[in-house]
Amino acid sequence: MIPVALFGGLAFLLYIGLFQGPPSELPSPLVGKPAPEVSLPPLDNQAQQFSRTELGEGRPIIVNFWASWCAPCRLEHPALQQLAARKGITLYGIDYKDKPENARAFLTELGNPFGKIDQDQEGRVSIDWGVTGVPETFVIDGKGIIRVHYAGPLTDEVIDRLILPALSPETSGKPREVGG
Repeated sequence: MIPVALFGGLAFLLYIGLFQGPPSELPSPLVGKPAPEVSLPPLDNQAQQFSRTELGEGRPIIVNFWASWCAPCRLEHPALQQLAARKGITLYGIDYKDKPENARAFLTELGNPFGKIDQDQEGRVSIDWGVTGVPETFVIDGKGIIRVHYAGPLTDEVIDRLILPALSPETSGKPREVGG
């Protein structure tokens, strides 16, 4: 009887795990709140750093947490390149727990979509932002409020459904749930 009960319990947990949806669909407690502090060094001497004061200077900014060792980051990179090529898009990057030389090699190989890049080698800022793994993307409105937090690699569909609408003036004041 115990093995049957154990099997039933495990089957129930599997069922819940399968139908709750992927982690990218979990709501973020930061959406609708001011973006946390960013006080990090630049990736290297080729990169410009950014700070929290830039988030909220009247224009929306997309912040993407990524790393060279991250396979999904490599998958999303073409979507980031296309997003950054659009007129009026400001895209900043935070390199997460990575070696600067590896990150620079990644950007040299695939292209650099980021206007500015900070380095979070210890992951402290990432924790403040609620990052659970890379890639993760945030849209911060012109007032410095997080409007979108997306966990997982960006795709054209996610950009069209979540990111671009959050950048428009008509919807930038409305919080959006994490999508997936």
